Amino acid sequence: MTLTVTNNAPVAGAERILTAEALGFVEKLHQKFAVTRDGLLADRVTNRQKAAASGGLDFLPETKHVREGDWKVAPAPEKLQDRRVEMTGPASPAKMAINALNSGAKVWLADLEDASTPTWPNVIDALANLTAAARGELAFTSPEGKEYRLRTDAPLATVVMRPRGWHLPEKNIQIDGQPAVGALVDFGLHFFHNAQYLLERGDGPFYYLPKTESYLEARLWNDIFSFAEAELGLPQGSVRATVLIETIPAAFQMDEILYELREHASGLNAGRWDYLFSIIKYFREAGESFVMPDRASVAMTAPFMRAYTELLVKTCHRRGAFAMGGMAAVIPNRKEPEVTEQAFAKVRADKTREANDGFDGSWVAHPDLVPVCREIFDSVLGEKPNQVDRLRDEVEVTAAQLLDVSSAQGEVTEAGLRLNLYVAVAYTAVWISGNGAVAIHNLMEDAATAEISRTQVWQQLHNKVTLADTGNTVTRELVERILTEETEKLRGEINDADKFAKYYEPASKLIADLTIGEGDFVEFLTLPAYELVS
Repeated sequence: MTLTVTNNAPVAGAERILTAEALGFVEKLHQKFAVTRDGLLADRVTNRQKAAASGGLDFLPETKHVREGDWKVAPAPEKLQDRRVEMTGPASPAKMAINALNSGAKVWLADLEDASTPTWPNVIDALANLTAAARGELAFTSPEGKEYRLRTDAPLATVVMRPRGWHLPEKNIQIDGQPAVGALVDFGLHFFHNAQYLLERGDGPFYYLPKTESYLEARLWNDIFSFAEAELGLPQGSVRATVLIETIPAAFQMDEILYELREHASGLNAGRWDYLFSIIKYFREAGESFVMPDRASVAMTAPFMRAYTELLVKTCHRRGAFAMGGMAAVIPNRKEPEVTEQAFAKVRADKTREANDGFDGSWVAHPDLVPVCREIFDSVLGEKPNQVDRLRDEVEVTAAQLLDVSSAQGEVTEAGLRLNLYVAVAYTAVWISGNGAVAIHNLMEDAATAEISRTQVWQQLHNKVTLADTGNTVTRELVERILTEETEKLRGEINDADKFAKYYEPASKLIADLTIGEGDFVEFLTLPAYELVS
């Protein structure tokens, strides 16, 4: 097996990150684990086809002994005992990384996945920033001369790095002529350069694991962690991982996922957009019973979403793991304080629900939301670092409740269809330009928003849904017309012909292909979008 870096363009930080020893470590990870990863991706297709044929999912009979067994995950390190506020965002550029570390949050989810476009400069810069941060060296001076430094007057956020999902390649590194596995590149380079430093300081190495669909995928990560620890001479169990339960099959395997990772597990996270995206994708042939109303109306209080979050909290606490809540994506708009206060009120209500339900902490996407989230969790936790001791034994969740999409209140409207097409194009265009964290309508959006947006359009079209506000049926012609109109709206808002032609026109074409194209359903928007990234 031969590893080759195929991109020879000069990238700042590459000399520190792409050392021969680090690349050798990445090569070993591919030698040992890439074939298993390939097989698990193939299993995803088979498992979805079985679910589609049966029209549902259920808890696995072959792992009943795990769900009924008496076991717990390894005790959490001190730096992960209190996770009441977690800041999320990309690790590149350095300014955003420093702001996140200085935000006052307990944890920073340093994102190399949904909030980051995996251009080669972005990947290298993110890893270089995390490597500098692990050594307390991260600093940045803007072209205007403004300096950004790590604060010394208060604790920095603890870094939990999120590598790319299993499905994403890294085309700038090739293994025997094939693109490397993005997750192994991200993890391997970060772990090789930083694990020892982080462990000595009690700061890690800690990871968030995205897009997991089965306990076997969790087992693969556990094997990778054990191998990496042994290879670098670290004690077994040094790594701690939090798994995002953002796919519908994973919701049926929470116990099993924690069990497979139990010496490395830290907790589970409950998301929204990716979870809804996964339900639509998994049951895309199931007909009207899985058609959702406009995404904005599918709240976490919908019965099927409550079932998901209640089960997650119960499962985590029974196993001694942390239950982490979802994203507050609001961006304060200082020009419209009334709008911002209304949005903050919704954030407070959402975080209050999470804290009262037993979550140990939650996510925010902007530093201004850190004190809002902290205040809510402080009021519930008091002096305690978490509420893992709240077992929620009264919670009972069935497979039918997890799949009862019809329990969501709301309608499918043309306004929602327009918003989905607008957001899908706007986000994808900026993603192609190299920025994966995009401000749209006072919300910080990442790839999950684009995924649920384009998938809802596909679902409405293929089920010939009738729009409640206009009475029109969703047809190819209607989607094509509205997509053209929303793209033209973006043209006027951008008011830059070159930028529009370079990013927005290809983004609009891609969204058209994904929603009204004649080909097979595309599992992830970021796969064809990656081909548009230079």
